[in-house]
Amino acid sequence: MAYPCHIIVAGNPAIIYASRGGTPDKILPVLEKFLEKFWQERDVSGEFSDTPECLVAQITVRFGFEICEDDFSNLRVGIRYSPDAEYLYLISDERKIRVWVPENAYRKNPELGLEGCRPWEGGD
Repeated sequence: MAYPCHIIVAGNPAIIYASRGGTPDKILPVLEKFLEKFWQERDVSGEFSDTPECLVAQITVRFGFEICEDDFSNLRVGIRYSPDAEYLYLISDERKIRVWVPENAYRKNPELGLEGCRPWEGGD
């Protein structure tokens, strides 16, 4: 199975979509390591005004190399949620990652976004 996913950054309307490889065991280690370095760099620079924009851009580049291999059609950025997403990763203003799993309401109307999802419990 492909396991498509979204990565969402609080404060940015862009939604990152990967059409495969989106399970927590694959995404979280890469995303957590990347974010640790990203937050360190932001703290050192003292620049925070454009953090959501920088974060979406840098995640897109990073995941382009991590999960796309030679097929960059796997990754895109847009403003619409995909009905086939299996996991949604939210990076909050508090620098935390929350994982969400779509429910039937999301499948019927993906524009509900996180409102159509439940928090991931770690066993799905």
